Amino acid sequence: MKSIELFAGAGGLALGIEQAGFDTIGLVEFDSSAAETLKYNRPHWNVIHDDVANISKLDLEEYFSIKKGELDLLSGGAPCQAFSYAGKRLGLEDTRGTLFYHYAVFLEKLQPKMFLFENVKGLTSHDKGKTYETILNVFESEGYDVQSKVLNAWDYGVAQKRERMIMVGIRNDLSNSISFEYPSKHEYKPVLRDILMDCPPSQGMHYSEYKRKIFELVPPGGYWRDIPENIAKEYMKSTWNMGGGRTGILRRLSLDEPSLTVLTSPTQKQTERCHPLEARPFTIRENARIQSFPDNWKFQGSIGNQYKQIGNAVPVNLAYEIGLKIKESLEML
Repeated sequence: MKSIELFAGAGGLALGIEQAGFDTIGLVEFDSSAAETLKYNRPHWNVIHDDVANISKLDLEEYFSIKKGELDLLSGGAPCQAFSYAGKRLGLEDTRGTLFYHYAVFLEKLQPKMFLFENVKGLTSHDKGKTYETILNVFESEGYDVQSKVLNAWDYGVAQKRERMIMVGIRNDLSNSISFEYPSKHEYKPVLRDILMDCPPSQGMHYSEYKRKIFELVPPGGYWRDIPENIAKEYMKSTWNMGGGRTGILRRLSLDEPSLTVLTSPTQKQTERCHPLEARPFTIRENARIQSFPDNWKFQGSIGNQYKQIGNAVPVNLAYEIGLKIKESLEML
C-alpha cells in the first residue's frame, strides 16, 4: 500500500505509518534539518526538500509516477492559519494562501483512497469553529466521507499526555465497501519510569545555575507552590500576581506520571518540564523516547533544531495505531 506525506517533519507520522505496513513513495518537508533527518534515517525514502506550494502546482501523477485514484493514503498535518470567509460555500478557494490549501490540492489532484489529516486539538474551536467547518467542507467537496476524533497519545503506548485531532477520510466511491474505526485504547498507559531508566546518553540543554538551584528545591511531581514562597515570588516576578493555577511554572515531572506535551523548546518559563531525578531539562534522546521514537532514529541539525523537530512530531506509536486501522480499512477492498 502506497502513501505520500506532506509536512513530514522529523518523520514521527511517516515512521508509524511505515511500521503499519505502508510504502511511502514521497515525503515533502520544507525545513532543511528535518529533511536531513528523514534522509539520514531512511536513505531509500523519496524525501522532497521543497516548499509544498511549489510541488502542489506540478502534474502530481507524473511527478510521483502514480495514476489519479491509485494512491492508498495521503497523510500529514498542515499548520492551520485562519481562512477567509469571502465565499458563501466556504470551499477550496477560501483557503488560498494557507498551507492547508496545498494539502487539499494534493487531495483533489491525486484522489487517494483514504487520507489522514492530523492537527492540534484546538482546531475544532479555532475561530469559533469556522476553521474546522471550512476544512470539513473542503474535504467533503473533494469527494470524501470524513470523520474526526481527538485522541490522546497516552492511551496508545506513549508516555505522554498529548492530544491530537485525527481526521480520516474515505473516498465516496469506496465508502460503501470499507469503513474505518479509530484504534481502541490500551489497557496499560505508560509512565516516565517505563522509558527513562535505560535511556542512552545524549546532548541536551541546561538550566542556568540560578534556575538549577531553584529546581533542586522542587520535589518530583511538584511546582512553584512546593518551594518557599519568597524564592518562588522572586523567580516568578510579575507572573506571581497573575490569576490561574500557573501549574507549568517550575514544574518537575515524576517517574510515576506521563510527560506533559513535549514542546519545541525545553526551557520555556511558563511551561517547564524538569527531569524527575536531576535538575535539568530532558535530553534529546529522552524527549525522543517520550515521543516514542526508536533510539536508532537520529536527528540532524543544531541541538535547538533537534528539540524543535521532536516537539513538532506526531508520536510514532500513535501514528502506528492509526496506520494499522487505515490499513485494515483498505484491506476490505
